[in-house]
Amino acid sequence: MTESHQIAVLIPCYNESLTIGEVVMGFRRALPTARIYVYDNNSRDDTAMRAALAGATVFRESRQGKGNVVRRMFADIEADIYLMADGDGTYSPEDAENLINTLLTERVDMVVGTRRHVTVDAGRKGHAFGNKVFNRLYQSIFGRDFTDIFSGYRAFSRRFVKSFPAISDGFEIETEMSVHASRLRLPVCELELDYGRRPEGSHSKLSSVNDGAKILWMFAMLMKMTRPFSFFLIFAAALFAGGVTLSVPVLYEFFTTGLVTRMPTWMLAVTMVAMSFGIFMAGLILDSVARARVEQLRLQYLAIPSIFAAAHSAFSFRREKGDGTPAKKKAA
Repeated sequence: MTESHQIAVLIPCYNESLTIGEVVMGFRRALPTARIYVYDNNSRDDTAMRAALAGATVFRESRQGKGNVVRRMFADIEADIYLMADGDGTYSPEDAENLINTLLTERVDMVVGTRRHVTVDAGRKGHAFGNKVFNRLYQSIFGRDFTDIFSGYRAFSRRFVKSFPAISDGFEIETEMSVHASRLRLPVCELELDYGRRPEGSHSKLSSVNDGAKILWMFAMLMKMTRPFSFFLIFAAALFAGGVTLSVPVLYEFFTTGLVTRMPTWMLAVTMVAMSFGIFMAGLILDSVARARVEQLRLQYLAIPSIFAAAHSAFSFRREKGDGTPAKKKAA
C-alpha cells in the first residue's frame, strides 16, 4: 500500500551517536522506498557522521531545540507521507509500516504512536508522573483526542505538515501538534506501540522539573491563543471574586452605619471588579479573533491537495477506462 506514495522519515537528533546508526538502518529495512532525513541539532559527538554512514541524508539546524528542528524539517522536505521518530532507539522502526498503513486506511492526517506502559517511562519516575499530569491536563483543556501528547513517533499527511504553524522552540512541539489537530478538528487516530529503553551510556536530555515548567507555560500560551475566552475568564473570575470579597464588609458597614471608614479597601474592591469586567470583554473580543484565525487555518489546510483524494481520482480513472471492475481484479 505504501509503494505508490513518497515517504520521508524525519529524525531530529542531538548527541545520539550511540543509537542513530542502528535507527537509520532499521528504518531502511522497514521502509526500503523511503528517504531517511536526519537533522543534526548542534551535536557535540559524531551523530551526523554515523547517520550519513548508515545511509541517511543529513542536514544541520543551528537553532537549538526540537521545535526549531521540526519547523525546519517540515518546511524543507517534500513528500506525500511523513514519519517522525526520535534518534535514541526507543521507538521501533518495525512499527513504521503499521503507522503509515493506519494513516492510509483510516484516511487521517496524523497517527500518534502512543507508548505502551508510558507511565513507567524507561524507569524515570519524574517523567512518569509528568506524563500522567500533563495528559490529563491536556484532555481537560483541549479535548480527549489524545492520550499520549508527548509521543515523538508520528505519521503525518502532507496536508498536516504544510498547514502546521510550528511556533514552539523546544520539545513542546508535540503538544503543539496535538493542539493544532484538536483546534482544527482534523481526523487523527492513535496506535499503541511498545516503548523501549535507551541503551547503556545514552542519556535523556529532559529535566523533569525544568522541562515540566516549560510545558506548563506552553499549555498556558496555547490556551491563550486557542481558547482566549476560557483563559481570560479565569482571571476575570478571580478578580471579581476578590473584589466582591473585599467589598462585603465595607458595604455591610455602610448599610448599618452610613459610613465608609475603609476607603482604600473600597477603592481596591471597585478597581478589581472593574478590571474583571475589562478582562472579560477582552476575552470575548479575542475569542472572535481566534475563531477567525481557525477559519483561516482551516482554509489553508483545505487548499493543500489530499493524497486520499488523489488516490480516489486515480482509482476512478482506471475504472472508467476499463470494464467497470476494480483495478486489482483487472490486474489479476
